[in-house]
Amino acid sequence: MPFDWTAFWPQLAEAAKQTTSMVSFSLLFSALLGIPIGVILVVTRDGHILANRFVFTVLNSIINILRSIPFIILLVAIIPFTRLVVGTSIGTAAAIVPLVAYAAPYIGRLIENSLLEVDKGVIEAAQAMGATPWQIIWRFLIPEALSSLVLALTIATIGLIGASAMAGAVGGGGLGDLAITYGYQQFKTEIMLVTVALLVLFVQVLQTFGNILSKKIRRR
Repeated sequence: MPFDWTAFWPQLAEAAKQTTSMVSFSLLFSALLGIPIGVILVVTRDGHILANRFVFTVLNSIINILRSIPFIILLVAIIPFTRLVVGTSIGTAAAIVPLVAYAAPYIGRLIENSLLEVDKGVIEAAQAMGATPWQIIWRFLIPEALSSLVLALTIATIGLIGASAMAGAVGGGGLGDLAITYGYQQFKTEIMLVTVALLVLFVQVLQTFGNILSKKIRRR
């Protein structure tokens, strides 16, 4: 029986909308958690403005543990927590919870790496001017690393797109769910190719936008 492409295009549009929603909300919540994590990892390390070995060691260990868990396993492992938060373990809203748990530590590491690139001379100059730790973070550390931070968040967003596709394996909706339902289970190779092409397009657009924005910030 030939595949009904007329009925498929609205489904593709809805799946793309679900993927965009998943990635957008996951990125928002992940950034709200990950950016402070990255900042804390930097300022509490030995020799920095708020050095605290205990805080750094504990937080660093937690991030390492979370980042070592493959997303597909994390997705299943926190189903009880997902149900507690959104009331269900299936659907787009449910997929956001494990996506945040997966991306927040990842963003934290990316932010940490970006902030560590800032010249120590900038921080020493800020301290010499009498800036408080809070002022150093917001007026010197983050602005100096802003171009790198944009690229870091771009990488994290692309990672979320890939993870959101995997969420389709457990009924998370989006393009991944569409690819599995039609492309894999019904052996419709052309459907798989269309969804993969759309995911590639998403990634290309995001990476290009991130590169342009980062370059503009660097020139300033």
